[in-house]
Amino acid sequence: MEILISRVDSQPIYNQIYSQIKGHILSGRLQEGDVLPSIRALAKDLRISVITTKRAYDELEQEGFIYTVAGKGCFVAKKDTNRLRQENLKKLTELMKKVAALARLCGLTEHEIMEIYHNSTKEE
Repeated sequence: MEILISRVDSQPIYNQIYSQIKGHILSGRLQEGDVLPSIRALAKDLRISVITTKRAYDELEQEGFIYTVAGKGCFVAKKDTNRLRQENLKKLTELMKKVAALARLCGLTEHEIMEIYHNSTKEE
């Protein structure tokens, strides 16, 4: 599992770790039961504080994406399909807001927007 940290990014480092691991889980690159690097090992590899890595892991565990087994490490939790649906709906809503704003700038009607949508689904 590759995690890239940007020290110039406005997003905090723990959030960058959290987002990338969550992305790996949601995309299927990390599967249920896969072991994650230990908090210490990941901190060492990324040259960051153990506290920063722990915060990212704690948030992932709190949201149900990973679980910890004492003495064994952190593992990818079983995917909660309802949670995945909610995550995807949230992303879709954010994208739709951007589409709506761009459509307003272009002066598109609702009919024209729907036509663009239908044409884009035909291409797939």
